Amino acid sequence: MHIWIDADACPAVIKEILFKAARRTGVRLTLVANQPLHTPGPRNIDSLQVAPGFDVADNEIVRRLGHGDLVVTSDIPLAAEVIERGGAALSPRGELYTRENIRSRLNMRDFMDTLRASGIQTGGPAPLRKGDRQAFANQLDRWLAKRASGASH
Repeated sequence: MHIWIDADACPAVIKEILFKAARRTGVRLTLVANQPLHTPGPRNIDSLQVAPGFDVADNEIVRRLGHGDLVVTSDIPLAAEVIERGGAALSPRGELYTRENIRSRLNMRDFMDTLRASGIQTGGPAPLRKGDRQAFANQLDRWLAKRASGASH
């Protein structure tokens, strides 16, 4: 059981929730980014720096992903690939991506890309709220509890 974090865009408050969970449970946690990252002391928490470039961190996560591992990302195409390879994907806002909902998320992402390409201002994501942090922590706890009990996702 391993948690991979797409760390370049992961909010610091979400990383702290993950660090606490890793310290509490002993689960392996790896932050993947194209810049050096500080990680707290426990041996089960580490970081992996990859070369700069488009999707380099995503590709490395997919390459190292084990069946049943969790990837924390807001990158919808990465989440889709993780699910396809037998992993689980969780957004920093607490949305668990599944085989049932990932296609609609990809379609919405593509639609928004099309709007932006045509010059329409779509704005960025809303700021992370306390409710988002709580939703993330709750989903993470559910995932960890399932893994601890030996249930599959």
